[in-house]
Amino acid sequence: MHPMPKVERVVPNALDRCARRKTKRVRDNAFRLLLPGLLAVAAPVRAGDTVPTSPAGVLQELRSFRETGTVLYVAAHPDDENTQLITYLSRGRGYRTAYLSMTRGDGGQNEIGPEFGEKLGVARTQELLAARRQDGGRQFFTRALDYGFSKDYREALDLWGHQQVLADVVRVIRTYRPDVVIARFSPEPSTTHGHHTASAVLAIEAFKLAGDPKAFPEQLAQGLTPWQPKRILQNGGGGGRPAGGTADSSVLHVEVGGTDAVTGESFGAIAVHSRAMHKTQGFGGFSAAGSSGPRQESFTLLGGEPATNDILDGVDTTWARVPGGAEITSLVDAAIAQFTAGDPIANGRELVASETKLVPALLEIRKKLAALPTDPLVSDKRAQLDRILQACLGLTVRTTLAQAEVVPGEPMNVRANIQVSGTFPVKWIGHRDWEKPGVSLTQPGNSLNGTQVAADYLTKAPADLPLTQPYWLKEPGTAGLFRVDDPTLIGRAENPPALAVDYLFEVGGQTLVVADELTHVTKTANGERLDPVDVIAPVSLRFVPEVQLFAPNGSRPVVVEISAARAEAAGRVTLDLPAGWKAAPASQPFHFTKDGETARFAFDVTASAQTGTANLGVHAEVNGANWKTQRYVIDYAHIPRQLLQSTERLRAVTLDLKVGARRVGYLPGSGDAVADCLAQMGCTVTMLTGADLTPEKLSDLDAVVIGVRAFNVRTDLADHLPGLLAYVEAGGTVIAQYNWPRGLKTPNLGPYPLTIGNDLPRYRVTDENAPVTFLAPDHPALTMPNRIGPADFAGWVQERGAYFPATWDEERYTAVLAMNDPGEAPLKGSLLVARHGKGWYVYTGLVFFRELPAGVPGAYRLFANLVSLGK
Repeated sequence: MHPMPKVERVVPNALDRCARRKTKRVRDNAFRLLLPGLLAVAAPVRAGDTVPTSPAGVLQELRSFRETGTVLYVAAHPDDENTQLITYLSRGRGYRTAYLSMTRGDGGQNEIGPEFGEKLGVARTQELLAARRQDGGRQFFTRALDYGFSKDYREALDLWGHQQVLADVVRVIRTYRPDVVIARFSPEPSTTHGHHTASAVLAIEAFKLAGDPKAFPEQLAQGLTPWQPKRILQNGGGGGRPAGGTADSSVLHVEVGGTDAVTGESFGAIAVHSRAMHKTQGFGGFSAAGSSGPRQESFTLLGGEPATNDILDGVDTTWARVPGGAEITSLVDAAIAQFTAGDPIANGRELVASETKLVPALLEIRKKLAALPTDPLVSDKRAQLDRILQACLGLTVRTTLAQAEVVPGEPMNVRANIQVSGTFPVKWIGHRDWEKPGVSLTQPGNSLNGTQVAADYLTKAPADLPLTQPYWLKEPGTAGLFRVDDPTLIGRAENPPALAVDYLFEVGGQTLVVADELTHVTKTANGERLDPVDVIAPVSLRFVPEVQLFAPNGSRPVVVEISAARAEAAGRVTLDLPAGWKAAPASQPFHFTKDGETARFAFDVTASAQTGTANLGVHAEVNGANWKTQRYVIDYAHIPRQLLQSTERLRAVTLDLKVGARRVGYLPGSGDAVADCLAQMGCTVTMLTGADLTPEKLSDLDAVVIGVRAFNVRTDLADHLPGLLAYVEAGGTVIAQYNWPRGLKTPNLGPYPLTIGNDLPRYRVTDENAPVTFLAPDHPALTMPNRIGPADFAGWVQERGAYFPATWDEERYTAVLAMNDPGEAPLKGSLLVARHGKGWYVYTGLVFFRELPAGVPGAYRLFANLVSLGK
């Protein structure tokens, strides 16, 4: 049992600003309602499932509650979804509408920061959830990993694991039970991304199997039931009907324009807001001309029953489809009529719906709903009705902790805020607690109406509370599939709350459960933000740097940085070494006296004789428990803060490496870790800006490296390019890494003409194991100071390269390498080297920004040759 809370009066408007409700004086008798416990286990709030805060919002939710149609949109990546169609179906027609993305976008590039790979996937997951908060949809995923561009859908299915990802799509269909499935892409192979085609192939296969009780029977054993949607369609975009002609009878056209009743914005404008959430993909300034006008979407039948007038033809979208539910439709219609009569929604008054007669009507509907057999649709509708009821009661809760993070087992001083601004009687009757999961404590209480109270509770975080980490990253997966051991998590966008709370209230003789989770109030430039409280280790670990190069049997210092989350953290830190490696000392003690204190510990590590890449681990023992995690925070203004705590690893690369360049300048592009890798190669790296690109300022440098997509994102490069080329002409070396063909700040990418191919799939090699031909085997780029051979192209990750030049001055540039994906002609633009005056200019589409941080030995040897040209 928790100790009796300390209760205090809260001044008006001190609660969540989103509530926007009037606050009355706290009544003394309300204090007697407080129970000796508050924290509880609760279901998470999904994107789009928020409590309405205006009369217009209540009316829209009521109309949505009356509808029972469900649509699932299926595609491959974040930003593939049709946001206007989702807005129209969700906000316009009130249907349950969701987007199933096969991947989380892990394999793409980042326009706004340094995150790549799994970190980028976490950011893009949150961007999709932010998009759904705009357009009103819900979000699902499979376990498929976005491993980068694919030219063949069969490669995608093979690498993902065809049956595993198909099972995930079937699971989502059986869980969400859509009436109609809509695929974004065609199942026919084409020049589009292989993931796109694979998403349509999987959607069709899952459509056929989801209703088959013999398919994936393990899901039925886990409580799911077969479900067969009415049809599956391909969304063909907004082409409309041919001008002055006859529409294709096999294609269904639907008008998806309109205006949102709550915000007054057009569906097109809301779709733009949704699309703009994909800022890591460069959509932060996204806009669409004519977004307020009519828009038609076309649909082609891929399976199931044909439709002639609407995508939900033949689907009963009323409550009559639910056994015993026919009466609910008339009750909702009566409630809507009662809510709007004599009280126009447009009058803009504040929402205190207990001043109307809506609450009794909602409670009557709630009784009818409680008597219906439970299925996913009914469960969702019960939750939706409870949100409407909560809004009409003026009932809000907020559970906060002063600190943003908690260590398992430590005390927590929790503050609970409860407000009831309406006049319909509401009693707080109990809670369910994580110390006693599922136990309901009850106690008679007086009405909370017109009150706002706060209670402080001293409790404890469970000692076995798992550390905050996205569920799909908790265990290592395969090259194409995340590992998820708990099948109930598959399909979910994010983790359920770690520290959840249920508040139990009595309303009209019925029990209303209001779910919340423990949060921390973060001050921002725009006010404040509620972030879930993270569960952290008492210490976090970090190798400095995260990639290190060793000579075979060579020794060098390895540094571990330890950061203490709490004062008086003490223990020992030990390296976890692979076979054949040694470290001295074996372990070292540490003792921190302050929160946030950081210290570094050096170990003398000797590599094995074997060349290649090895992973070194580390653990810190504190009070008998071992902690092995690093700490990484993703914090952008447009998405909630994300904390990642994965097992810390050092990628140790053992190789024979010679480097002629010692002083290298680095001009950053859109973000990469190549500069750190150059430092590991023994180079002294100087970070540059455009103003530094003069022969005089660069004269002491052996080479200058230009970061990825610098010609796309830097505004200070084009004007200073002549100075950089003058440095080359005087004897310097420049290596320019890949750029997009679109959005270049200048067409001049070097001293001599070269153009990047606009046909992006054609001018890239996605097979990381593609054979490489040496077109100029005696060129210094392949011979000095390291002799490059076929073995140096083994073990590459994700791809060989992207956005190769399509044309170049062949008299001036030497094409050093040729490579191609299976069945395609060789591409010769991956590595172009030109003499310019006394120096060297290199343009390369090889993805060094992926290979070097991944510890690929051959990539280091080749890059060392490039920066050493002329040395």
